[in-house]
Amino acid sequence: MSEIPSVLFVCVHNAGRSQMAAGLLARLAGGRIEVRSAGSEPAESVNPAAVEAMAELGIDITAERPKVLTPDAVEASDVVVTMGCGDACPVFPGKRYLDWRLDDPAGQPLEKVREVREDIRARVEVLMGELGVPVQG
Repeated sequence: MSEIPSVLFVCVHNAGRSQMAAGLLARLAGGRIEVRSAGSEPAESVNPAAVEAMAELGIDITAERPKVLTPDAVEASDVVVTMGCGDACPVFPGKRYLDWRLDDPAGQPLEKVREVREDIRARVEVLMGELGVPVQG
């Protein structure tokens, strides 16, 4: 593992779950973990409900854009967290993979997106503990 652990969050559209997870980890790790996100079939833009749910926590993901998943991104990451992308996620030997089964917030009301966000937050905090990086703030 590199000096700073790196985590890649992957979902199909890179518009909701993976963007919220990346935003939460970046905030809670305060630069002590390198954070990436990508999608196997990226959407045009980030889910507005995900943007709103994150804004409630003071985390601004409005500038984020869905990115296509590349083998290079996987290879450069210590931990790859998949969220419903199934076989579309490339697998490299020696990488740690986690599969987080989360409801897709696409098309869901804000109330449901908040539930998904809180589920992600709890999982991000556990992952940080496993990486030996205490939650900041």
